[in-house]
Amino acid sequence: MTELKSPRTGDSIFVEDHASGLKIMIYPKPGYRSAYAVFGTRYGSVNTRFKADGELVSVPDGIAHFLEHKMFESEEGDAFAKYAKTGASANAFTSFDQTCYLFSCTENFEKSFEILLDLVQSPYFTEQTVQKEQGIIGQEIRMYDDSPDWRVMVNLLNALYHNHPVKIDIAGTVESIAEITAEKLYQCYRAYYNLHNMVLCVAGNVDPGEVVKIADRKLKPVEKVTAENVFPQEPDGIVQERVEQRLAVAVPMFQLGFKETAGVQRVSPEKMVQTAVLLEVLASKASPLYEELLEKGLINTSSFGSEYFEGPGYAAVVFAGESRNPDEAAAMIREACRKLHETGVTPEQFSWAKRAVYGRTLAMLNNTESIANAMVSQYFAGYSLFDYIDRAAEVTLEQVNARLEEQLDDSRCALSVILPQE
Repeated sequence: MTELKSPRTGDSIFVEDHASGLKIMIYPKPGYRSAYAVFGTRYGSVNTRFKADGELVSVPDGIAHFLEHKMFESEEGDAFAKYAKTGASANAFTSFDQTCYLFSCTENFEKSFEILLDLVQSPYFTEQTVQKEQGIIGQEIRMYDDSPDWRVMVNLLNALYHNHPVKIDIAGTVESIAEITAEKLYQCYRAYYNLHNMVLCVAGNVDPGEVVKIADRKLKPVEKVTAENVFPQEPDGIVQERVEQRLAVAVPMFQLGFKETAGVQRVSPEKMVQTAVLLEVLASKASPLYEELLEKGLINTSSFGSEYFEGPGYAAVVFAGESRNPDEAAAMIREACRKLHETGVTPEQFSWAKRAVYGRTLAMLNNTESIANAMVSQYFAGYSLFDYIDRAAEVTLEQVNARLEEQLDDSRCALSVILPQE
């Protein structure tokens, strides 16, 4: 086991390249009452076409999310029932580029940890249980079809992306999940739930040595299997500049996205930090744009924000919120972006924005859930949590302004709006 120590934080991450092929990362937080563990695979909703054993495989949209649901079932019963006996709070999620299984606890860590390791290694699918799940997930899909928060994002992605599967709903459609079979689930499991394609991250009141001992006892060595993702060619341009939908909302909602060219190689921690500083300057609560939008009654304090949405083959800066006039709010954001391109980030803006980004990053280390989830996401992106912290401390004004030249291209901008029903 290797100890990675951060001189900036004084904390350590213990890394074990386990004999089973699994990467294990442990972030002890002495004195904390809780522990949090997350077992993740580099497999999400965008991975619907891949090469396995030299063969090109296409699977139905929504199968990664469907597989996540099914993994909690085994011949011995439901994993949630087992967690109920240990007192742990367990969950799972599927995103566009990863699937994670997790739990948090204040006691009985060993038993809960064993349940986690067992459930991810013990697939159990039958045609009967698949058919039952199709009905359950079909209801979930219909529910999300009526969710304004979800639709405003999915509609934006469909306005930005021509071909990339990031435009497809994570859960798929009722029609696509009807094509899922037990055989296809096993096929995806073998391709992506190989321990060499996964990472296990633990943070909190744990002993690294004890964590590895449990892993030694429970993990089963497997032969390495590599699935090669296949994505369609994506044009640089957007599909359409504006899309709207009417749903049951009291106040209109919007998302404004600036598409970027992205390859399979993930964005570096340096550029992630540079973008974080840019967005702090442009749209944080300390920015002139935020104050002006608020003064004009175009946003509210609880809903407005920005993020860098990035993954394999896709990247976009997104601004979102509720607004009585989404088009006017979007126009003001676009104008602020154009002005920033003209003036660049000033030394004064850079100074306070860098402090804010670095301070927020360090504050995250007080939360075991944030630590473990960040370790998973950043490992799959090709860097570590300490890499990001170092880049946040070292970022320069020149780097941020160089990054600005690569981002916020007004010619590749789309607006998604949800309006109240008439």
